[in-house]
Amino acid sequence: MRIVVTGANGQLGQDVVKLLECKHEIYGLGKEQLDITNESQCLNIIKDLMPEVVIHCAAYTAVDLAETEEDKAYKVNAVGTRNLVVASEKVGAKLCYISTDYVFDGTASNPYREYDNTNPQSIYGKSKRAGEFLVQTLSSKYFIVRTSWMYGKYGVNFVKTMLKLAEDCDSLKVVNDQFGSPTYTVDLAGFLEQLVQTERYGIYHASNSGVCSWFDFASAIFEESRVEINVLPCTTGEFPRPAPRPRYSAMEHFAIRANGFEDLRPWREGLRAFLKELKENRNENC
Repeated sequence: MRIVVTGANGQLGQDVVKLLECKHEIYGLGKEQLDITNESQCLNIIKDLMPEVVIHCAAYTAVDLAETEEDKAYKVNAVGTRNLVVASEKVGAKLCYISTDYVFDGTASNPYREYDNTNPQSIYGKSKRAGEFLVQTLSSKYFIVRTSWMYGKYGVNFVKTMLKLAEDCDSLKVVNDQFGSPTYTVDLAGFLEQLVQTERYGIYHASNSGVCSWFDFASAIFEESRVEINVLPCTTGEFPRPAPRPRYSAMEHFAIRANGFEDLRPWREGLRAFLKELKENRNENC
């Protein structure tokens, strides 16, 4: 398949390109190659490449900064997404839009299903939901894939941050009243590859399976890495942030099962695989 990947220099985009490039004709476009907020550029590049699929990983993801950069967040996450949808429709391409658990308000006590009502509380969440709405309204062949708590080899993420902090600290406080599902980018990229080769359009929730708190996640990171550190639970109130976080944003994977896909492996198995990847990379660079 001929596939365009936007946000190809990002955390997820790099793993998507790396996984797919040996099996498909891949065009990975970072913001230097494609400014998604430029309508004519989107149209010209997509018409020139004529992809069968566009995997749209590009996004404004600075959750706290979005509270003061509202126009920028909407320009990228809503207007930029609209531009790609319109361009994809012109060439008959499927569009796969990567969205987020932040479209929910986090007040649930059970995992969110794909068709539960959304109610984003942050500017970031609202701008991503606006992108979803434009995809649903303008695309005739779309996949919306909501994911959460992503980490991987590329970019900054919670796992890397915890390991870095452990080098200089004897103890850490980690929030224990926010719950969700970590997602290893390699596992998500594998699911996206399966998904876009089908015509099973719609909304999907895709994360590594299982639910944990950030405290549980941090504890597992150190246990699996055999790092000795005292991890202490704390409340969200002890670490106030400009943007509200969903207290509970675990997502049910109903659409994955209903459409015959294999669910992503448990989050702790994904974490173990990632830590192995990190160790192998360090050994290669020694």
